[in-house]
Amino acid sequence: MKSCAQCQQQNQDDANFCYQCGTDLATPAEESVTPSARHTSRADSDLWRAFIGPNADRYLEQFKKFGTEQSPKFALTWNWPAFLFISFLWFLYRKMYLYAVVYAIGPIISTYLTGDLTSGIVWSIVAGATANYVYYWHCREQISSIKQQAWNDPDKQVTSIQELGGVQPYVIWVGVVFYVLFSITMFKMIQEGSLDNDKLPTKPAKPAALSSA
Repeated sequence: MKSCAQCQQQNQDDANFCYQCGTDLATPAEESVTPSARHTSRADSDLWRAFIGPNADRYLEQFKKFGTEQSPKFALTWNWPAFLFISFLWFLYRKMYLYAVVYAIGPIISTYLTGDLTSGIVWSIVAGATANYVYYWHCREQISSIKQQAWNDPDKQVTSIQELGGVQPYVIWVGVVFYVLFSITMFKMIQEGSLDNDKLPTKPAKPAALSSA
């Protein structure tokens, strides 16, 4: 007798379909997901959400574009905060300290070497185009580390997530201060430029004696 993997009904050895539920007996049934596997998957998802913190759903949706977890690959996505917000501050906000240093020093060095003030815009564009992918790998590596060190200790896991994941809200206020100082500086430069134009010397008029000669 041939047992149906779907409904466990016993069928004749030469039967191709289960006479009770119609399941194809010639095709091996897909391995069912065990409760423990479902629990692990749900736990992983919760861990990613807890690690990312604010806007977790949006970032997880972007991460899907990088393929499977086994073989991720780069895909062009766009991160507006990393582009509009001063780039190194966004990386600092998301606790990616190495990238924060790179994006803090990189535009300064590029501007110094090239003398082109628009170098900073190029760095911002690069940050906007690659930030999601960089953040994906950051999350993946840190979460893997947390799972290895604290998977069986919920308290330690929460502590590790608080230390390594989430965001640093104070960075937002640092960005606000930067923008205020930048606006004040630009306003003064424009104002001083207009004053300098007003003080430009005019061509002196010729003396009357010389003009009548």
